[in-house]
Amino acid sequence: MATAMHLTSVKTSGSDSLAPRSSSRQRCVLPQRLHFATSVGSSLSLSRSVKKSCRSGVFKVCCTGANVDVLEKSSAVTQGFGDSENQLNCVMKFGGSSVASAERMREVADLILSFPNERPVIVLSAMGKTTNNLLQAGEKAVSCGVTNVSCIDELSFIKELHLRTVKELGVDESIIATHLEELDQLLKGIAMMKELTLRTRDYLVSFGECMSTRIFAAYLNKIGVKARQYDAFEIGFITTDDFTNADILEATYPAVAKRLHDDWITDPAIPIVTGYLGKGWRTCAVTTLGRGGSDLTATTIGKALGLREIQVWKDVDGVLTCDPNIYTRAEPVPYLTFDEAAELAYFGAQVLHPQSMRPAREGDIPVRVKNSYNPNAPGTLITRTRDMSKAVLTSIVLKRNVTMLDIVSTRMLGQFGFLAKVFSIFEDLGISVDVVATSEVSISLTLDPSKLWSRELIQQATFTLVVLSPILPSNVTGIFF
Repeated sequence: MATAMHLTSVKTSGSDSLAPRSSSRQRCVLPQRLHFATSVGSSLSLSRSVKKSCRSGVFKVCCTGANVDVLEKSSAVTQGFGDSENQLNCVMKFGGSSVASAERMREVADLILSFPNERPVIVLSAMGKTTNNLLQAGEKAVSCGVTNVSCIDELSFIKELHLRTVKELGVDESIIATHLEELDQLLKGIAMMKELTLRTRDYLVSFGECMSTRIFAAYLNKIGVKARQYDAFEIGFITTDDFTNADILEATYPAVAKRLHDDWITDPAIPIVTGYLGKGWRTCAVTTLGRGGSDLTATTIGKALGLREIQVWKDVDGVLTCDPNIYTRAEPVPYLTFDEAAELAYFGAQVLHPQSMRPAREGDIPVRVKNSYNPNAPGTLITRTRDMSKAVLTSIVLKRNVTMLDIVSTRMLGQFGFLAKVFSIFEDLGISVDVVATSEVSISLTLDPSKLWSRELIQQATFTLVVLSPILPSNVTGIFF
C-alpha cells in the first residue's frame, strides 16, 4: 500500500493576500434563478446597487413580486448584527462520538450550559456510527429484496439506538417517528429499484443528522433551555449538485444569516443545526459536504453571522503533533494558522474538514478545537497569524491509499505548454491533482483519493495523455492502490 508523508510548518507573511471584505464590484446575475427575499432589500436599494456596482457593461435584472433575481455578496454578512450583548456570539460543533448516546448528550448539554456568557449556535453530527450504518443498510437494500428490508441489521441498530436514546432522555418518541418511517420506506424503494445513486445516498445519510438534532433540541427544551431545531438544507445552505462532496455557494451566507438572526430576534432560542448537509441549487435535493463536513457547516455559520469564535469539539485534545494511533506520545499543538490547519487537513489530519478553514479565514474568525471528553484541556487555537520565530516542525501527517501517476519522456525537454496540456486533461476529466514533482524529462502526480474517481477514470486519463497529445510522452505509468 502506498503512503505519502507530509510535514508542515508554514510561515505566514505580514501582508494579507486575501481580498478585502467589502468590494465595489458585485457578482450580478446567475444563469439560474435563485429567489431569496434577503438578497436585495427593495427595488430602491436594488437600483442603487446597480448604479454603484455595474457602471460599465450590460446589466439585466428580472423581478418577480417581492423576489429579485440578483444575489449580492454583501460585506454586511461578515460583520455581525450590531453590538448588542444579546446576540448570538459563537458556534459550537459536536461530532458523532460526542452525541453517541443519551449519556453523552446529557454531558454535551451540561458542557454548553457551563458557559453562561455564551449564546451559541449548536451544530451536530449524526449519533456515533449512524452514518456508516445508513450507508451499509443502503448497500444491503440493493440486493436483499423489498420483503427483507426490515431484517437488515444496520437498520435495526439505527432504530434501536435512537429509540433507546429518546426513552433514556425522557423526550417524546414522536419527534423521530416520522423519520424512522420515512427511512424504512426509502430503503424499500432502494430495494425495489435495485440501485443506490449518489443522490439517493445523500438523502439516505441525512436521516442521521436530522434525528440527532431533533432529539438534542427536545432534550434541551425538556430541561428548561429553550432550543430550536434547524435542517441546514431548509435555512439556506445552498450547494453545488455534486452529490456526496458538494461545495457551498456564496448565496448561502446572506440566506443563513437572515434566517438565524430573524428567528433569534423574534423568539430567542438556541439554534440546533444539522451539520454536513445542504441543498443542491439546481436539483433542490439534499446534498452532503463530504465526510467531516459538519466542520464546514460550523465555519460557514460563523462567517455568515460574523461571530466571535468557532468551537469544534472533538474526542481528542485539539490538533496533535501526529496520529496518536501510530505514535501514542502525540501532543496537542497549542496554536496554528489557517494555512497550517488547511494543509494538515488536506494531507490527512482527520481532526478538521479540509475545506472548513476557508470561511473562517475569509471572515477572520478564530477556530478553537477542544475535547468534549476533556473540556479543561486547552485545545488548539487557529488564527490568521501566530508567532513563528521558534517554529521548527508543526505536525506530521500520514496519507494512505495514494494513487501516483508517472509521465516520462525525453520529448518534453525544452517544450513549452507541456504542463498546461497535462493539467487541462485532468480538468476535462474532473480529476483533482494532489502533489506534483517535475524534472526536465518527467512529471509525477499524486491524485486526491477524497474525490472517489474510479480506476477506470485514471486509465482513461492515461490513454488520453498518450493518444491525444502529440507533444506528450510515450511512457505514462499509473500506479493504482
